[in-house]
Amino acid sequence: MNNTVDTLAQLVAFPSVCGTPNSAIIDWLEARLSLLGAYILRVPGEELERYNLFVRIGPDVAGGIVLSAHADVVPTEGQSWSSDPFTLTERDGKLYGRGSSDMKGFLACMVTAAAKATISPLKRPLYLAISYDEELGCLGVRFLLRKLQETGLAASGCIIGEPTQMQVAVAHKGKVALRIKCRGKSAHSANPLKGINAIALAASMVSELQTLQKYIEDTEEHDKRFEVPFSTVQVGLIEGGVALNIVPEHCNLMVEIRVLPHLLPDVYIAWLRAAAQRVVTQNGQGAVIEVEVINSYPGLSYDENGSGILSLGLRSISQNTTTVIDFGTEAGLFARELNLPCIVCGPGSIARAHKADEYITRQELEDSDLFLSRIIEDLCNKC
Repeated sequence: MNNTVDTLAQLVAFPSVCGTPNSAIIDWLEARLSLLGAYILRVPGEELERYNLFVRIGPDVAGGIVLSAHADVVPTEGQSWSSDPFTLTERDGKLYGRGSSDMKGFLACMVTAAAKATISPLKRPLYLAISYDEELGCLGVRFLLRKLQETGLAASGCIIGEPTQMQVAVAHKGKVALRIKCRGKSAHSANPLKGINAIALAASMVSELQTLQKYIEDTEEHDKRFEVPFSTVQVGLIEGGVALNIVPEHCNLMVEIRVLPHLLPDVYIAWLRAAAQRVVTQNGQGAVIEVEVINSYPGLSYDENGSGILSLGLRSISQNTTTVIDFGTEAGLFARELNLPCIVCGPGSIARAHKADEYITRQELEDSDLFLSRIIEDLCNKC
């Protein structure tokens, strides 16, 4: 247990904020895992100094389990922490630090599990997948998955250790991020009729988004397993205007759509593009609205073919019930790109993530270590 906490302290000390180079933490992980004699593959992304790691411990045979975590964390700027967010600090059994719950706690448990696996008579391999920039829309893992498609990974299942309080989650929503670019015509505010107000165009699009949300809630199928049982559309950011006395020519909306796992966002995107055309028509020549997809990742749905990893997960936490989660993970991408059965199960709580004084408890780490020890036992016994 102390090994896991010590490892977590070292991981938290790396300010591996999403959108920044991550070579320092990846170098440390690679050096640490190399000491175990593991096979290690470093997979770069397109960005400068951004890397994924893929590790195999045990025989190079078909089967085995992938443990997956992202090494990036969200920024701490603008948050009031009681202690240095990049120094693991213990108070009353709680271990405070950025990423402790999301999700360096599970990453530390993965390192502990790797050490245990090297001294275990594994009959099937244990894999570790460590990605970057998950917090920016699962960006880095896509390069890793592309490489694994080329090499032909033949694992039996994948456990994404996002914080679920050690509950086995079998489904999560998908997400698409959109930029709606509204362009009007600049004019002096003394005679705004000579211009086309881009902020007004954006306001009309916000109204259309509200109409779409109400349509979804009133007419589409609900999945009551989720806390929010329907797909959602929301505006997270509005940028427009340069001065109070100038009719704004440009205004952008950043929009997020989270869809139930069995649905695709295409129909909502098409709806928004049709709405954009209606708003342009209403405002006359010179108005332009573009709906641009910035990023997306799929949801995760339970697949009967994944009964093996599901039963293993449930056995390893000594439970027989599953859950679903409203937040997104890399699981949907592992399932779609590699046809790999996935569950989401890890220590900590998403309710503590992305906030000041994020923490994980010693007990949660201990439970996660026990969970992974049972996974390793299964790999030793499986023929």
